[in-house]
Amino acid sequence: MPAIVKRTVMPVRRKNAELRTREYLTDDEVQSLITAAKANRHGHRDGTMILVAYRHGFRASELTDLRWDQVEFSAAALHVRRVKQGTPSTHPILGDELRALRKLQREQKPKSPFVFTSERGSPFTTAGFARMVERTGTAAKLQLKVHPHMLRHACGYTLANKGHDTRAVQAYLGHKNIQHTVRYTELSPTRFKNFWR
Repeated sequence: MPAIVKRTVMPVRRKNAELRTREYLTDDEVQSLITAAKANRHGHRDGTMILVAYRHGFRASELTDLRWDQVEFSAAALHVRRVKQGTPSTHPILGDELRALRKLQREQKPKSPFVFTSERGSPFTTAGFARMVERTGTAAKLQLKVHPHMLRHACGYTLANKGHDTRAVQAYLGHKNIQHTVRYTELSPTRFKNFWR
């Protein structure tokens, strides 16, 4: 009996470390992304999506599932629901973000229970958000190949750099396990600041 020979070869996906030097964006890079997004045809929506994803450390699915009933304009608060058994929380909304969301709600046509919608009025998809972020990263001339999860990492990295304790960052990002949060404090340049003083 002849041996069965498997002739199909599965493509091997390269590791993330081979594709890019780091998995997060700096605050300046995020601001460049927002500026580049505002030049799009739906610039206000796209810029607001990037801002909200960054400020609240959203995964793409959490951002696209965001509904207007989660946004409390009077209290400037956002009720964050997490996926992957993450811990839900309530985040403050800063002034620029609050103004952007109000404008988005006023101009949204047709009206939808979802915050971010496509041209047809359907909820934005995670794949659509990923394509928009990648295009915007190219337009912003960033040296990295940008993907949506880098905004979540940028949030954790920025909060760790500002000196927030690991437990607070863990609660903010909704991590069940603190091991997932420790990576941001490991990356913080302020960690070794006073070593030689």
